[in-house]
Amino acid sequence: MTAAAPFPRFVEPRLIEALADSPAVLIHGPRQCGKTTLARALGDRDGYSYTTFDDEVARNAADADPIGFIANLPQRSILDEVQRVPALFASIKHAIDRDRRPGRFLLTGSANVLLIPSLSDSLAGRMEIVRLHPLSQGEMARRAPKFLDQLFAGDFSDARGHRLGDALIETIVAGGYPAALQRTAPRRRSAWYRTYVESLVERDVREMSRISSLDALPRLLAAIAAQSAQLLNATDLSAPFSLSRPTIRDYVTVLQRVFLVDILPPWHSNRLKRLIKTPKVHIGDTGVACALLGVDVAALRDDRTLLGHLLETFVFQEMRRQASWHEDVHAFFHFRDKDGVEVDMVIERGARELAGIEVKLSATVTDADFRGLRKLSGATGRRFKGGVVLYDGDTTAPFGPGLWAVPLRALWETR
Repeated sequence: MTAAAPFPRFVEPRLIEALADSPAVLIHGPRQCGKTTLARALGDRDGYSYTTFDDEVARNAADADPIGFIANLPQRSILDEVQRVPALFASIKHAIDRDRRPGRFLLTGSANVLLIPSLSDSLAGRMEIVRLHPLSQGEMARRAPKFLDQLFAGDFSDARGHRLGDALIETIVAGGYPAALQRTAPRRRSAWYRTYVESLVERDVREMSRISSLDALPRLLAAIAAQSAQLLNATDLSAPFSLSRPTIRDYVTVLQRVFLVDILPPWHSNRLKRLIKTPKVHIGDTGVACALLGVDVAALRDDRTLLGHLLETFVFQEMRRQASWHEDVHAFFHFRDKDGVEVDMVIERGARELAGIEVKLSATVTDADFRGLRKLSGATGRRFKGGVVLYDGDTTAPFGPGLWAVPLRALWETR
């Protein structure tokens, strides 16, 4: 891949809508996922000034006089990496309360402000948040898939696909960060990911937390990568580090704040008993996971257990990326009971619709693979709109009303 033509970002229409009626819009997501590129492309078109707080002089000026700094900005301003100057949030709030014209501030941040109440509360009702993820497969292919709509329609009759084989493993190892994908050699992509994590810990994590053992974070992240798509077990994670379970949980929260880790909560229902209430943990990008674990395509091909876990994480992250630009709000969960019946992903669309996804590494699907989806369907009745087993095969086949076996390729190639 080359840098000749930037990838489209399908969240852009949502961002433009938000700027049309919100005084402040925050694009947040991990560093190097494309926030600045997207913000500056819109800003150059619409006459925004640009300031980055990665610049030490700008950061010091804003820290010294946040009220004056905001007061002296042009009418439309991009403030890049705004989480590095937390005091600015209160000043932006006061400026908006005096003048609520839409589109005044376009902010970017590499920390999840939803996990930092002191920041999110200060702009409640004044700021819309737009999440930007690393690249989805559809963005890389420059076509927007309609998989979510087909899932909730319960109809994949027109889906097509063929086995991906090693191409699927290559996709998992490559990940979704634009700068990494510009490196054609897998070894160089892996080096980029490792350096990325190290610099993120040294800069952003050091600034936003008082963690005493920063050197433990990359190793903890590698341990999470090895357990991705599994139930979060703080005891297992703490064992190699001589750290307490509460400390490990605090460290996991820090990794969430910088978008390196995602926690998938359990889905629950009063109609089902004996449900597992432990969340799952997913690493934020499979390219980061493979680099930290030191596995390339050949090594991942040989480790079927790890490959299965990372495939589930890959599908989870792809679904969240697709949901980020959809006009409807989607919430993600997992479902598992104490008898081992499970659904890898339960997706709620609004309050009345629900669908499920099960991910299989195999090239075949049997009726038994739908056990969890059928239990979910029975428990949710009319709310259940569809369920699929995604697998690395070439046949799309119905397994009952709203239930389908679907090739993995259809995840990003459906229209």
